[in-house]
Amino acid sequence: MVVMAEVRVDKWLWGVRLYKTRSLATDAVRGGHVEVNGSPAKPATPVRVGDRVVAKVGDRERVLEVVQLVEKRVGAAVAAEAVVDHSPPPPPRDLVLPTFVRDAATGRPTKRDRRRLDRLRSR
Repeated sequence: MVVMAEVRVDKWLWGVRLYKTRSLATDAVRGGHVEVNGSPAKPATPVRVGDRVVAKVGDRERVLEVVQLVEKRVGAAVAAEAVVDHSPPPPPRDLVLPTFVRDAATGRPTKRDRRRLDRLRSR
């Protein structure tokens, strides 16, 4: 059995299911959305047990502590054991219904309707 001392950060992020594909994880790291121990990371930055990884996923910032090194994608239960999540709780979802609702059988929106929709979406 081979015991790993370190793993690439992009592989680890993909392995613990933070990103859906490894290429998305690599793109996020290249884009500057990932920090390891407070410094910006590159895809090949090594991650060791005890490191703190901060990653921006969608609209959230996830703060994770590495507990277990994972090189391949693992199941959700194993992925949950590999990290300690120190992230702030997610913001509450807005339960506001759209104010401009068109009837289903009215056909194509007019120019006026489209402008109203655009005005609502830009808010």
